[in-house]
Amino acid sequence: MKYKIPLLITVFASNLLITSLASAEGDAAAGKVKSESCQGCHGADGNSYGPDWPHLADQHKSYLIKQINNFQQGSRTNETMNAMVSGLSEQDIADVAAYFSAQKIKPPEAVNDSNKIKTGRKIYKGGNPYSGIPACSSCHGPNGIGNGPASFPHLAGQQQQYLIKTLTDFKTGSRSNDYNEIMRKIAAKMSDAEITSVAAYITSLQQQ
Repeated sequence: MKYKIPLLITVFASNLLITSLASAEGDAAAGKVKSESCQGCHGADGNSYGPDWPHLADQHKSYLIKQINNFQQGSRTNETMNAMVSGLSEQDIADVAAYFSAQKIKPPEAVNDSNKIKTGRKIYKGGNPYSGIPACSSCHGPNGIGNGPASFPHLAGQQQQYLIKTLTDFKTGSRSNDYNEIMRKIAAKMSDAEITSVAAYITSLQQQ
């Protein structure tokens, strides 16, 4: 009998720790249910239905959480998204992010413009020293998988049209939720042709 109370305390403490960790990391099973309203655009498995909507599958949890928080705070604006996430709690956000990050991105349709891919690869890997554009790979990785701890997104296989829109929005300043204006400063130096080429190359990375 004298061991029962300490044992119960230990079990209780362990359960609290497990619950706390699960809460911090998000519950993918719960996120699947909570993400049902997201699936109309982003797909049941995080692979979006339209070229203007980003794939969420394989995306870093940290990045997804940041973007949802930014939509809630208004530092990133989109009429649909601002409304969709307004009622989500921190736990809801963590759960939804855990679900989508656990899904696998599907290979996109083949990007057939070899010239654009070739130009995009040069910029992605080495930047453009003449205009001061740094290599995209320095933050997003040589294979486009990003950096979770830094909240740099996974880009490989992302919708090409969405990438063009995103870079263009950073270029014009209509999107401004990047850390220290990093993306705005880079995109401002890119021509429309460079943006299109980089987007084509990034999308093609999932096919390699």
